[in-house]
Amino acid sequence: MEINSSISCPSTPRWNSERPFLTGRFHQETKTTSRFADIKDSHTLGFQDAIGCYNAAVQELMVIDDLLSAMVGIQGRYISIKRVRAREDDFTFQVDASMDLALQELAKRVFPLCESFMLINQFVESRSQFKNGLVNHAFAAALRALLLDYQAMVAQLEHQFRLGRLSLQGLWYYCQPMMGSMQALSTVIQKASANNFVGSAVLNLVQSQAKAMAGDTAVRSLLEKMAECASNAYLGILERWVYEGVIDDPYGEFFIAENKSLQKESLTQDYDAKYWRQRYSLKDGIPSFLANIAGTILITGKYLNVMRECGHHVQVPVSENSKLMSFGSNHRYIECIKSAYDFASSELLNLIKEKYDLMGKLRSIKHYLLLDQGDFLVHFMDIARDELMKKLDDISVEKLQSLLDLALRTTAAAADPCHEDLTCCVETSSLLRRLGTLKDREKSRNVLDDNDLEEPLSLTGLETFSLNYKVRWPLSIVISKKALTKYQLIFRSLFHCKHVERQLCGAWQVHQGVRALNMRGSAIGRSSLLCRSMLKFINSLLHYLTFEVLEPNWHVMHNRLQTAKSIDEVIQHHDFFLDKCLRGCLLLLPEFLKKVERLKSLCLQYASATQWLISSLVSERPKQSKSRSRCQALSINSSNTNFTDAILKFEREFNAELQSLAPILSSSSQAEPYLTHLAQWILGIGNDQ
Repeated sequence: MEINSSISCPSTPRWNSERPFLTGRFHQETKTTSRFADIKDSHTLGFQDAIGCYNAAVQELMVIDDLLSAMVGIQGRYISIKRVRAREDDFTFQVDASMDLALQELAKRVFPLCESFMLINQFVESRSQFKNGLVNHAFAAALRALLLDYQAMVAQLEHQFRLGRLSLQGLWYYCQPMMGSMQALSTVIQKASANNFVGSAVLNLVQSQAKAMAGDTAVRSLLEKMAECASNAYLGILERWVYEGVIDDPYGEFFIAENKSLQKESLTQDYDAKYWRQRYSLKDGIPSFLANIAGTILITGKYLNVMRECGHHVQVPVSENSKLMSFGSNHRYIECIKSAYDFASSELLNLIKEKYDLMGKLRSIKHYLLLDQGDFLVHFMDIARDELMKKLDDISVEKLQSLLDLALRTTAAAADPCHEDLTCCVETSSLLRRLGTLKDREKSRNVLDDNDLEEPLSLTGLETFSLNYKVRWPLSIVISKKALTKYQLIFRSLFHCKHVERQLCGAWQVHQGVRALNMRGSAIGRSSLLCRSMLKFINSLLHYLTFEVLEPNWHVMHNRLQTAKSIDEVIQHHDFFLDKCLRGCLLLLPEFLKKVERLKSLCLQYASATQWLISSLVSERPKQSKSRSRCQALSINSSNTNFTDAILKFEREFNAELQSLAPILSSSSQAEPYLTHLAQWILGIGNDQ
């Protein structure tokens, strides 16, 4: 994990690198023209003799003096630091070759401690820069405190040396307690530097190294302490998120990313509802101690942020015991996070249910888009009939809207305070085409091909009319563009079925009007039976859609919403209700839907043709049957023949389409039990025929 390059960080002052003596880097200078390079050369110009010229006791004193310098990163007279050019973390300590071999071996035992100090010191200086992030800053600060203790130890050893109480063996003995800790830390630092770790990657590295040192209690305790210190800044970011819903992350280290380009207004326009899923999302590099609860942390902050966006300023109650300033084996921080989640979840749910009346909005949508209260629709279809029968390009949406407002104000819908949120719209494609472009169809096994999606030759408002509903924040989280689109698809299916039913009722009334007339020899009776079968089909379909699909599923959803514990559960139950209604309304069964659309088209053609044919027969029937001429009789017989042929043709096509549904319904009802009743009703109509 690396710091995001788009995040601007203050630069380190130039004097920090131009004056290396202020930072302790002078001993690491690689430039051959540096000021202290000359000093180094002066030590090798012959002022001093080789250490081998002295006896072992003197050599030991010289070695101890040089080792004390090497332990704080300064090369001595007989112990030098050799660096690999352009590689700051690659260096070795070398001793004068003339040194006593026993002393050389003892000195080399201390060199790993010296190297560890240089690595840690260099890491502290480099990682204290702004660009490395808060976790590295905190880790470097903890290491700096450790180095102060280390340097205090070196100072005490030097004091003992000045008093003549320190031997080389004693130096080695006193270095033992720090040796393992410093080497373990240098291992962590080398890995962090090599991979340029920041943020949670540093925390995971230190924690994994602590677990690997389970056999050394002292080293493990030190690494755990380092992890705790390094995590303080990270836990501060976490605390603001789970207690206030605010991301205070100046260096992009937190495992939750914020996409500021997504605004809450997009919920009513974006079908995929990206705002709720992608405004805040999890990034890679989650700290291992938060991995199992990362989802809860994300949701907690999201809920608090929603309330803040609503102007409802709320903060999770925080006490001294609930501050997230450390993590440990007692997992108290997990309990604090879960408590914050429970608070944020209940507060947001109460806000949306009580203040914004979620259930009232859903009931209102059910009244209008699922035709729960259809009196306004009957009135609207009466007064808007002429406009809806126009072709798509000739329809005036403004006129339809005014007629819709009139229907709402003059029916029981006027008592609904939400009726003003209802608007009308005219789609540009048929229901089949719209379902084919619906993104949810990718989840269906049955996919419509291009031939299935052919548009009718002339679309009218009756096939493309739909209702829209204005949903405001924060209810748009639940009733998103995607949810409204599904409501509209169900409405269009119900609306067209209602239109077919009205047309067939008109044809039935015409049949009833000619019953008093003596029309023997005509096909009126046969036509009446066909009209009754068609009405039975469309009524069975509407009864199934409303009483077998929509109402039961609505009650199930309503009961589940009453017991929901969070807004995500509400969204899940609502989406499940809509998906189940889409399947139950046959909108996700393209083969069956095509057959139903064909049957409805036949019903409309029959209703239109029957009313005209019967009117023609009645008008040709003479008022005085005794004065009937031979020509009139021939004309009536010809009309009867044409009428009979037309009725027989409609009957054959209707029965053929109805019978073709039998295998589809039989196979589908086995996988989808809710189709059983519909299959019985429709197949019963075919048997009656």
